Amino acid sequence: MEWEKLLCSERLGDKHYEPKLNRSIFVQDHDRIVFSAPFRRLANKTQVQPLYEHDHVHHRLIHSVEVSSVGRSLAMRIGSWLEETHRIASGESNSLANIVQAACVAHDIGNPPFGHSGEAAMGDWFAEKFNDAKGVMAGIEEQHRTEFMKFEGNAQGFRIVARLEMYRNDGGMRLSKATLGAFTKYPVTSAARESVVARGVAPYVGLKKFGIFRSELELFKDAAASLGLPEEGARAGNWWRRHPLVFIVEAADDICYNIVDLEDAFTTGELPFDTVRDLLHEAANNPNRDVSGLNQAEHIALLRALSINVAVESCVQAFKANYDAIMGGTFSNSLADTGSMVSVFAKMKALSRDQVFTARRKTELEVSGRRVIGNVMSGVLPLFENLANARWNQEKLSDHNRQLVRALDLDLRNIANAEQALHALADFTSGMTDRYAVRIARMLTGI
Repeated sequence: MEWEKLLCSERLGDKHYEPKLNRSIFVQDHDRIVFSAPFRRLANKTQVQPLYEHDHVHHRLIHSVEVSSVGRSLAMRIGSWLEETHRIASGESNSLANIVQAACVAHDIGNPPFGHSGEAAMGDWFAEKFNDAKGVMAGIEEQHRTEFMKFEGNAQGFRIVARLEMYRNDGGMRLSKATLGAFTKYPVTSAARESVVARGVAPYVGLKKFGIFRSELELFKDAAASLGLPEEGARAGNWWRRHPLVFIVEAADDICYNIVDLEDAFTTGELPFDTVRDLLHEAANNPNRDVSGLNQAEHIALLRALSINVAVESCVQAFKANYDAIMGGTFSNSLADTGSMVSVFAKMKALSRDQVFTARRKTELEVSGRRVIGNVMSGVLPLFENLANARWNQEKLSDHNRQLVRALDLDLRNIANAEQALHALADFTSGMTDRYAVRIARMLTGI
């Protein structure tokens, strides 16, 4: 891969746009994302702790802002190295930093309410309906059902930025192709991934999940061609090697959720001070700081900051050490799991898995959230059945369903078949905040 192509500033859906003086198109990408409604809604979506009242616990929006800060730092340091070694032109390190920052703020924009359990709940609801497919559900061919049954927030995020938001069906936010490339962790559709992976282990890190719905495949193809991403063949469709900047975006996310989740667990009382302090002290390379004047929260905050700095250096060195493989599209690991902090990150993941993710309050709310999402989707599905029976003519909806459209502010534009109808249902459900989902579920069930 070549940096000249990888830093493509051409906008999706607007090839003739000329950037303004003193305002990089990549900075505009960042601003378009930050000022969008889907990004704003992240303020009320679960990071780890659902529906928490504590002001200092992270939600998706704050997490995304912090990831963008770490990502920018990573990209600036890597960009400076690329400039010094004459791998990119002088001044392009700024482009790297701006692209990564934009991709980072968007990285969770497609996540449904209630975090990863919300993704699972949506996928399970679709799977249950497909098991005895009737009406609209029967209109989806079996080979195309997987992308609904394994609903993926990454693919929904690409759909939002490339189709739904701003210039609907005409490039979406019209982000630069470089930012779209850096955003797409899994450059493959569900069907293509299934044909490659089958029942085995994913042979490449970009195939661990799918990140593109069939409906947005042509949009990604356009971006991938301009970026020069290596394309691979598969029985059910092609897939692509990752854009090198994806690894930086992913590293920033890994750093933040591994380290900051521990701080949140201390804040909520799910992990004791000594446990979090000791692990973060190790992550920070055992600093010798005078902390006698700090309270426990301040001590943890200091160690969190020091740990992030050490983790950034670890990932920078991992990028340098694996540069040739990254540029050749053969690197198949994460920077976090390749650098010097790999053992500490493993301890953090184990602690979170065993004591935070299984905490009683979180588990209870995830069970409740699953029911909330099921009630919402089951409550709205009859409207789409009515729309299908009316041959997709909104004017022929029943009086009750017209009322429901108004009550929920449902967007029924451009729905002309079963696939588009189910995507619209997923758009609505995944776009809800945690609390809005609870309110709508109550309204639809009459509780």
